[in-house]
Amino acid sequence: MYEKRAKLAQVDPVWNRIIAEAEQAVADEPLLGGLLHSSILHHASIENALAYRISLKLASGEMSEQLIREICDVAYGADPSLALSARADIVAVFDRDPACHRFLQPLMFFKGFQAIQAYRVAHWLWVNGRKDMAYFFQMRISESFGVDIHPAARIGKGIMIDHAHSIVIGETAVVGDNVSLLHSVTLGGTGKEDEDRHPKIGDGVLIGAGAKVLGNITIGHCSRVAAGSVVLHDVPPKTTVAGVPAKVVGEAGCDTPSVLMDQSLTGCSDC
Repeated sequence: MYEKRAKLAQVDPVWNRIIAEAEQAVADEPLLGGLLHSSILHHASIENALAYRISLKLASGEMSEQLIREICDVAYGADPSLALSARADIVAVFDRDPACHRFLQPLMFFKGFQAIQAYRVAHWLWVNGRKDMAYFFQMRISESFGVDIHPAARIGKGIMIDHAHSIVIGETAVVGDNVSLLHSVTLGGTGKEDEDRHPKIGDGVLIGAGAKVLGNITIGHCSRVAAGSVVLHDVPPKTTVAGVPAKVVGEAGCDTPSVLMDQSLTGCSDC
C-alpha cells in the first residue's frame, strides 16, 4: 500500500496542476499568498490539502480545527478512494462548469466541491461506526455550505454540484458516478416511512435547478430532470422529464447529459 501511494504521489497530474496554478495565482495576486501557501503550497499531497480545507471550513467553538483535521487525516489515510473521488470531482467541475477555469478553483473557492468532500469524510465515519461524529459533520456541512447530505447516503465519483445552495440528499439516497446537480435540488422522501425511502440516481444523470425527486424511485442512467420539476415515479434511462408532476417529454438528447449540461428540451447541441 505504501509503495502504491508513493508512486501515486510521484505521478499525480491533478495535484501537480493545482500546485502550478497556485504558484501562478500567488504571482498574479500577492495578497492571496498567505492563503494559497497555507491551503495548498505548504502541503505534500492533495489529501493533506483537503484535510486542511475541510477542517478550516467545519471548525467551530464546538470542535477545533485541529481535531477535525486529525479526523480527516485518518480518513484519507485509511481509504484512498476518498482522494481519488476528489480528483474525479475536480475534473468534473472543470469540464462542466463554464465558470471554472482552473483545477485550483473548486478546492479553494467552490462550496459545492468542498461540501461533497466533507460529506465523503462523514460517510467514511458513518460506515466505520462513528455515527455521532458523522452527524456532527453533517450539521457543520449544512451550517457552513448550505448543503445537507445525510452521511449514510451513497454518492459516486465525478460529481458536480453547481452553486450548491440548498441541496438536500436523504439518508437512503444513492447517487451514481458522473452526476451533475444544480442548486436547490432535493433527493427526499415522501413521508415518515423509516426504511429505504429516497431516490436512486443512475450514472450520468443531470438534475436541473430546483428539481425535487421524492421517494424510493429510480432515475435511469443518462437521463435529464428539468429545472423545477417534481419527480414522483421512476424515470427510464436516457429520457428527459419535466413538469409538476414530472412526465417524460422526450429522449435525453445525448449520451452524456451530465457532462454536456444542456438543459434545453430540444436536446443536446452537440448530438
